[in-house]
Amino acid sequence: MIRVVLQSSVDMELYLIRHGLAGQHGDYPDDDQRPLTPEGERKTEQVAKRMRSLDLKFDLILTSPLTRAKQTAKILQKAGLSDALETAGYLAPGGDIQNWHAWVESWRSPDKALALVGHEPDLSSWAELLIWGEVRDRFILKKAGVIGLELPESGSALSNSQLFWLTPPRLFL
Repeated sequence: MIRVVLQSSVDMELYLIRHGLAGQHGDYPDDDQRPLTPEGERKTEQVAKRMRSLDLKFDLILTSPLTRAKQTAKILQKAGLSDALETAGYLAPGGDIQNWHAWVESWRSPDKALALVGHEPDLSSWAELLIWGEVRDRFILKKAGVIGLELPESGSALSNSQLFWLTPPRLFL
């Protein structure tokens, strides 16, 4: 990946990462507890190692409280992508971007990188809200896929962010 930076400081980078391949929906009495499959763990580990080989490092990984997302986040952390990992309820399916937006407004600063590990269709919708200010149903984030956005240095990130990366996991493997 080659990126030309035309400004003195880099806006905050946000990586939206979908959880890896998980067990079948409906096979678990509590879907929140549905784990990654062995293949999902293996592929997510490969994606994480490839991301690390690209010199990616996150200041923080925020993850959905659901088992499959937490497992994915821990794999990213174990690969050396971040030392800090926190759970955030607004990353659960149907989470509210406004709650995250209020939090990120106080956390963000130039040259920081944040990873969000969550679910579809929420992550794609959030990316579209951050870029266009509306959901257009244009992005599809595959399991263990990554969307990279640059959030502006100041002002609202909603409808003011820029896409720099949209990668399905097969390109990492």
